[in-house]
Amino acid sequence: MFHGRDTEAANTPHRSRGCHETLAFTPVILPVTLSSTKPKHGVDNSKLDGDVAEYHVEEALKTSQVKVEAGQLSSGYESLSLWQTVKVFKVASAYCFAAAFSAATDGYQIGINGSIIANKGFVHQFATATNADGDEYLTAPILAGWSSIMSVGQIIGMLTIPFLSDKYGRKTAMWTYWTILVSSVLCETLARTWPVWLVAKLLAGVGVGCLQSTLPVYISECAPTRIRGGLLMCYSLWWTIGSFFAYIALQLLNRKNPNIWLTPIYTQWAQIGIMCIIYVFLPESPAWCVSRGNADGAKKQLMKLNRGVVDYDEEHQYQIIKKEHWYAIFRGTDGLRTVISLWPNLTQQFIGLTLFATFGTYFFQQAGLADPFTIKCITSSINITTLLVVVLVADKIGRRRISCFATTLSWTACVVIGILGLIPRTIVTSNIFVLFVCLWNVGMISNGAAGWGFIAEISSLRLRPYTAGFGAACTCVAGVIMNVLTPYMVNANKWNWGFKTGWFYAGVGLPFLIGTWLLLPDTSGRTAAEVDELFERKIKPWRFSKTQITA
Repeated sequence: MFHGRDTEAANTPHRSRGCHETLAFTPVILPVTLSSTKPKHGVDNSKLDGDVAEYHVEEALKTSQVKVEAGQLSSGYESLSLWQTVKVFKVASAYCFAAAFSAATDGYQIGINGSIIANKGFVHQFATATNADGDEYLTAPILAGWSSIMSVGQIIGMLTIPFLSDKYGRKTAMWTYWTILVSSVLCETLARTWPVWLVAKLLAGVGVGCLQSTLPVYISECAPTRIRGGLLMCYSLWWTIGSFFAYIALQLLNRKNPNIWLTPIYTQWAQIGIMCIIYVFLPESPAWCVSRGNADGAKKQLMKLNRGVVDYDEEHQYQIIKKEHWYAIFRGTDGLRTVISLWPNLTQQFIGLTLFATFGTYFFQQAGLADPFTIKCITSSINITTLLVVVLVADKIGRRRISCFATTLSWTACVVIGILGLIPRTIVTSNIFVLFVCLWNVGMISNGAAGWGFIAEISSLRLRPYTAGFGAACTCVAGVIMNVLTPYMVNANKWNWGFKTGWFYAGVGLPFLIGTWLLLPDTSGRTAAEVDELFERKIKPWRFSKTQITA
C-alpha cells in the first residue's frame, strides 16, 4: 500500500478496488490497465478538452510505469479487513491452509523422535545397557546419535532442495520430499535394531528439512498479503497439532500397553496418504512460473488460485524477476536479510528447544516427574490454544512484537527453572516447574510461528528459495550441537543436571535475546516491493511498521 500518494491527486488516477488488478500475494508486478482507472475527487475527464484529457492520460501511464519499474505497485486489496480478505480470496486461502497440513507430519516426526525414547516397549527393543538395578536403558551416545542425525538430515534437505525447487518448481520439490518421508516411515516400521532406526531418522530429517524449506516459501508466494502472516503461522499450527497427536498416541500407549510401541509408527501412514491427496490438487506457485519466464503458466496458476474473485483479470503484463546466483544471499543488504531470516528460529535452539521440545518427555522422566507423557499432552494443548490466538492477532500486532516478547518469556522461564535446580525438590517446586514449562511453551510456540514468517518474508523474492533453505539449515546446525549435548545434561546416568540445565540455556540464549530486539523488523501487511524499499533505505528494524513508503 502506498502512503502519501494524495500529493498526486491532480494528475494520478485512482484505481477501483478489485478491478483489473494483480493480487498482492503474487510476487510479480502487474501494471494497471487504463480501463481500470478513475480520476480522484470526482473529476470527469469527459468535460475536459481533448488536449487536457490526453495530458492526464499520458501522465497516468507515466506514473503507473514508474511504479512498475520501481516494483512498488500495490494491488488495491490492502484495505480489506482480515475476514474480507479471506472471503474474497477463499480459494487461495484454502490452498495455503491445506498446504500447511504437511507440517503436521513434521510435528509428528519430531514428537515421536523425542518422546518414544521414554516408552517402555521401545526401550526394551533398542536398549543396549542395563543399570545397577538391572533396568534396561538407552545410552546417551545412541540418544544423541538419533537426535543429531535427524538434524544432519534436515541440514542436507534444507541446503539441497532449494536448487531443485528453483529449477523444477515447488510441486516437484513437494513430491520429492514426500517420497523421502515415505521411505523414512517404511524404515521406522521395519526397524528392530538401533542402527536401522538411525537410518530412519536420517531419512526423516532429510524429508522434514526439505519440507521446512519449501512450504513456508510456497505459502508466502500464494497467500494474500493481508492474511499472509496468519496463513504462514498455520504451518506452526499444524506442526503443533501433529506433535500433540504424537504425545496423545504415546500417552495412550503408555497407559494401555506400553510394549506395543509400533502403533504410533503405523499412524504416520495416514498422514502420508493425506499429504499425497493434497499435493495432487495444489497449484504450482505463480512466482516460480514468473521466475522461469513462463507467463502463460503463471496466469493459469493465478486463475486457479483466484477462482471466484470478482473482476479478476490475469491478462496483465508481468515484470520478470531478475535471476541471481544463490551466493548473493551473503552480500550487502541481502546478507543482512539472510541473518534476520534465520535469527528467530536459530534463537529457539539457544533458549531450550531441544530440552523442552525434542527431549521434553525424557527430561521430565529423568527429572523424576510422575507421568511425563501427561505433562507433554498438557503443554501441547496449551501450544494449540496459543497458536490459534497468535494466528488471529499476528497481522494486527505484528510479528516483531510477537517474536520479541515471546523470546523474552521463554528465556525468563529458563532462568526460573535454573533457580529451581538450586532449591531442594518438593511438590511446590515441581508445580512451579510445570507452570514455567507451560510459559516456556507459550513463548516458544509464538516465536516459532513468527519465525517461519520471517524466513519466508524477509528475503528478497529473487533469492527467497536459497535464503529460506540456508536460514533453516543454520538452525539445524545449532540443533545438531544441542541434540548431542542435551541427552548428557539430563541423563541421570551421565551429567544429571536436572533443572540446572535451565542455567545453560539462559546463558547461551541471552545474546540471542538481545539480538532479537535489535534485529527483527515488522513486515506485516507489506508487499515484497515495500519490504525491498525499507531495507534499501536502511530503516531501523523497530521503525518498519511506522515508516511510510515513497510513491
